[in-house]
Amino acid sequence: MRNPSSGPSPAPAGRTGRPRSAAADAAILAATRDALVELGWSKLTMGDVSARAGVAKTTLYRRWAGKNELVVDAVAELFDSLELPDRGSLEADIEYVVLRFAELLRRPEARTALMAVVAESTRDEALRDRIRSAIVDRQKRLVVLGRERAQARGELPYEEDAALAGHTTGLIFDVIAGTVVHRALVSSEPVDEMWVATFTALLMHGLLGASGLPAAPASPA
Repeated sequence: MRNPSSGPSPAPAGRTGRPRSAAADAAILAATRDALVELGWSKLTMGDVSARAGVAKTTLYRRWAGKNELVVDAVAELFDSLELPDRGSLEADIEYVVLRFAELLRRPEARTALMAVVAESTRDEALRDRIRSAIVDRQKRLVVLGRERAQARGELPYEEDAALAGHTTGLIFDVIAGTVVHRALVSSEPVDEMWVATFTALLMHGLLGASGLPAAPASPA
């Protein structure tokens, strides 16, 4: 044990200098998204971001090693705003979060930033790893929360095998996120309430339950 008379313990390694400012980080990430919309990935520089955020370029490099890491964190901050309030049923929870996710993807800064980092990650394995840890793995929290609520309501069975539960969580996330991103950003089709209700029913009942999907609205005569 440390002798109490020996004075305070030294600061942990890597924590020297002034503490990070949450306000400065928020300003930097917002400036990154704005610059990306205006300039595009190829023209965006750390200098552009520092000028827009009103901080020194050295401040950026103390926080992020380069543009890749900075843009991923700017995207991650947007997705971290997604929440999953308890809507009373698994179906209602899914419909709510899908609609909110689609609304987020309609924002120019979210759409541009996400497409940019995904495209760049095809040539950069380290960037793919950062996307996985900063965005994908963090957003799986919504699936975990939704499943826990559904299990508590008796809508879904509990899984005793942690590895199987993790696999199921990942699969659900891939289906929801992949489908919505493709619909909104690749196909450029609307993610409206009718589409979300049909998608949710398909997800809830599976392909064998397709006959129970909501009927499409009748075409006007």
